Amino acid sequence: MVSEVRADVAAARDRDPAAQGVSSFEILSSWAGVQALLAHRAAHALMEAGLPVLPRVIAYMTRAVTGVEIHPAALIGREFFIDHGAGVVIGETAVIGDRVTLYQGVTLGGTGFQRGKRHPTLGDNVTVGSGAKLLGPIAVGDGAKVGANTVVVEDVPPGATVVGNPGHPVRVEGKRVEGPDADWIHLPDPIAEALKALSERMADLERRISALDGGNGPTANSADIRPRTGRSSAGG
Repeated sequence: MVSEVRADVAAARDRDPAAQGVSSFEILSSWAGVQALLAHRAAHALMEAGLPVLPRVIAYMTRAVTGVEIHPAALIGREFFIDHGAGVVIGETAVIGDRVTLYQGVTLGGTGFQRGKRHPTLGDNVTVGSGAKLLGPIAVGDGAKVGANTVVVEDVPPGATVVGNPGHPVRVEGKRVEGPDADWIHLPDPIAEALKALSERMADLERRISALDGGNGPTANSADIRPRTGRSSAGG
């Protein structure tokens, strides 16, 4: 248990810029994500031991204090970190690997009322951006990254970066996004890219029709859909 606490505190210090130079006592006493995780580890151990009621009471009180809801039966690996914590929900049959990072508002939820395995399984070194919803018994491969507000309902390959609703795997400049502090602002938008391609195709067809009509046909220019630019808030 002591080694797990040390690993969880070290994960917070490693992945949260605000925790640099902060003592372990201060992290334990004021980082809601760390508090919720430690409370879950105690509740999970009690549930594994077959103790009734108390694990759920601990989970309920933890949610009231930290805003993080983790079912006592959820399986969570080492060096797990929840940044900010508010609004995070982790369901009963969720499985989380080692060195996983979740930002605020993430849901690892189920779909429908089926019994058995109904929540996501996250591999090692997975990062999930703010407000993302991962629903159902899907598998997210090792090293995958899920962009902010993405809705994921299908399996995610290892090393992929997923954005959109529903989530689509994407790459930035031909390379997958690197690091837990990846730039979530300037990820490509697959829907916008598809609309841009459609607009360019329509403009090309209208130019051809205009040429066939001797210049009397309709003319059009493709929509100017540009990727978001400007200062990135990644890493802060």
